[in-house]
Amino acid sequence: MSELPEWTDLRYFLELARAGTLSGTARRLGVEHTTVARRIQRLEAELKTPLFDRRREGYQLTELGQALLPHAEAMESAVLAAAEQLGGPQTAARGAVRLGAPEVFGTLVVAPRMLALFEQHPDLRVHLLQLPRFANLANREADLGVMLDPPESGRFVVTRLVDFHYYLYAAPAYLAAHPPIHGRDDLEGHVFVDYVQDQLMSAGLNYLDEFGFEPQRRFCCTGMLAQYEAAVSGLGLVMAPPYAVAAGDSRLVRVLPEKIRAERSLWLVAPTDLFRLRRVRVVWDHLRRIAEQNPGLFRSL
Repeated sequence: MSELPEWTDLRYFLELARAGTLSGTARRLGVEHTTVARRIQRLEAELKTPLFDRRREGYQLTELGQALLPHAEAMESAVLAAAEQLGGPQTAARGAVRLGAPEVFGTLVVAPRMLALFEQHPDLRVHLLQLPRFANLANREADLGVMLDPPESGRFVVTRLVDFHYYLYAAPAYLAAHPPIHGRDDLEGHVFVDYVQDQLMSAGLNYLDEFGFEPQRRFCCTGMLAQYEAAVSGLGLVMAPPYAVAAGDSRLVRVLPEKIRAERSLWLVAPTDLFRLRRVRVVWDHLRRIAEQNPGLFRSL
């Protein structure tokens, strides 16, 4: 090899390693897929070694590609840090941050509480990713994420964002039309709204199984917003955290509040190198303030 590879070629290498396809990489970088293929071919020619196995299901790193990956990530981290430092005074954060968050948490907890952050950091942009699963931080789908299950391996900064409870709710019309619920044993004859069991984002969402009987799931959804609306219509009982049920909303009432609850934790996670960026830390700290200042959103006080 007569010269070192260009950083831009390594950037294409990183994005292809994360996306796994030429088309996915092209979308991330805003170029044609032929450009991605050409850059990868040039990099492999410069290094005189194949970096990817081309398979029908996509591109997978070879052993040498795996060896190159951490070095390319270190270069990316240095480039990002340098760009941020040279971008201006460090009193305010600037640039875009991709935040992965569960649907209801992002909609009802994060989105209504962003104005103060943007007033303090007018050059900051936040892209909220509300995916049907938790964001994949390993492939840089997001810069930081809120999730039920913290990663067990990899280079991440992890903190417990908040402990919260799921409570049992029902519409008054449902309760009036069905047998009374005085205790846990009375629940077995009732119907429930729940998640689709083979599409759970986390094992932590199978809280109905903690009731000690096989619940009668009449209507199942992959998202909690749909579960909420179904329960409001009187279709069945539903488990939800307090932030999913607006204060003063009488369309759902809590059932057996002292006897039925599921305790869970939300975790805040960011790749270690991205956590060093001021814009990522600013969003990270803002989310922690939201959790600390609004305990009633997460559990009964």
